[in-house]
Amino acid sequence: MAPAPSPTSSAVTLNINGEKHQLTVDHRTTLLDALRERLDLTGTKKGCDQGQCGACTVLVDGRRAVSCLNLAVAAEGREITTIEGMAEGDRLHPVQQAFLDLDGYQCGYCTPGQICSAIAVIEEHAAGWPSAATEDVRPEAGPPPLTPDEIRERMSGNLCRCGAYVSIVQAVNRAAEAHQTAARDDDRADQDETTEETAA
Repeated sequence: MAPAPSPTSSAVTLNINGEKHQLTVDHRTTLLDALRERLDLTGTKKGCDQGQCGACTVLVDGRRAVSCLNLAVAAEGREITTIEGMAEGDRLHPVQQAFLDLDGYQCGYCTPGQICSAIAVIEEHAAGWPSAATEDVRPEAGPPPLTPDEIRERMSGNLCRCGAYVSIVQAVNRAAEAHQTAARDDDRADQDETTEETAA
């Protein structure tokens, strides 16, 4: 049972990887420290603790966030996904599989943050969000080609001290292609279903 709140702490319920966790935290406790020190979710790494390296990146409501700069109390009511919540049982997330297949890691310390960021990058790109490397930022232009320059720019907030950037870019590209293929297959299935309903 969580200790009673004090004037400097609050009882919060954090929804992490689809599971609710109730705990009492000091108002200054970062989401990173709550994950690692209170909930034993140590896949999220503490690197610089200043929001500069991206090692602590998690997804908050589907968008990437550096958990060292987010307070745990501010995360109440949000959907938080850490690296521990990416796989479905023994089946890796496509981004995890791409990193594994293409050696998108060396020591592995930055890898959880890289993977969380890459998942968000692919979603942002599919939604048509431009980056600083995007040549045509008009909404009607649609998603820009996901070139290596686009990937590098979009992933620039995640540092790899081992220098595995070439493989990371390749892994993100492969996962993005798989995402696009799956999206096209879903669209075709929806169209087929609509055609069948119309014919009936």
